[in-house]
Amino acid sequence: MRLGYVLRRFIFLIFVMWTAATVLFTIPRLSRVNPIRERFAALARSTGYAPKDLENIIASYELKFGLDKPLPQQYADYMGSVLRGDLGVSLMSYPKPVAELIGEALPWTIGLLLVTISLTFLIGTAIGALAGWPRSPRWVKGTVTPLMVLAAIPAYTLGLLLVYLLGFRLKLLPMGGAYSPGMVKALTMPFALDVVKHAILPALSLILAYVGFYALGMRGMGVTVQGEDYVNFAEHKGLRQGRIFYWYYVRNAILPQVTSLALALGGIVSAGILVEGLYGFPGIGSTLSAAITANDYFVIYGVGFITIFAVGISMMAVDLLYPLLDPRIRYDRK
Repeated sequence: MRLGYVLRRFIFLIFVMWTAATVLFTIPRLSRVNPIRERFAALARSTGYAPKDLENIIASYELKFGLDKPLPQQYADYMGSVLRGDLGVSLMSYPKPVAELIGEALPWTIGLLLVTISLTFLIGTAIGALAGWPRSPRWVKGTVTPLMVLAAIPAYTLGLLLVYLLGFRLKLLPMGGAYSPGMVKALTMPFALDVVKHAILPALSLILAYVGFYALGMRGMGVTVQGEDYVNFAEHKGLRQGRIFYWYYVRNAILPQVTSLALALGGIVSAGILVEGLYGFPGIGSTLSAAITANDYFVIYGVGFITIFAVGISMMAVDLLYPLLDPRIRYDRK
């Protein structure tokens, strides 16, 4: 792999991050809502008290957060802060830094999405490979149709259905939260099992919504691979069916799946954020939902930037690792 290609991919990643940071800066300001004024209005509604010098207080906070400056100056200050790694201070949790808020929520999101994406890819690929294999049982091939139906339903809608059926009606699983009330956060087996129990519904919502996508893709590639010369040659040599299935059929059909995984990462992460908000899971999704409600610009910037950065790094890693999966691909060719 040529160093020039790696540098080009890195420069492209920087361009994507700059574009994302610009879009994140612009979108909240399209509402023309003053987040500080809205914050004090919400406090006044909840407490029934508004200080007499409210306008002076609002002006002082605008000065502190730089919201009194012209928009180009705010943009320049924002980009400078991003380059320094400073995500600012939260408006809704002042004076708590945004980085600290994200740091508290990020482990929950990473744990949920890492397990969910891995299981979705592995289960979908396995089902698709077996469904496309001519010697598989008929019931295995029939699983693709219901999975396609589930893939057409958004993860958020599936989450609502699962909450109603498994949580409310059957009472098999908790309907929200990350752990039971009164549970003390500690590295103990009871706490870990309680967290796993609460994470089943959010993970199941994402898995059911995306497993059909990978199953259908793998099945299509498997059908294509069956007619290749190397598969026919392996069968004529008399190799065992298990060896043909794995070494000749799956290994060649799975390559486009890796590409589809990289392309689908953004959608899965976005769906995961929505599902977290639905279940009250204390991850990035719940933090972003609260920030949008409170018009907290800085938390919105931080969550959006961290999310896009993670997706961009993941896609770049998959792109650079692809030649290791398929030796026929070489980025050093002119």
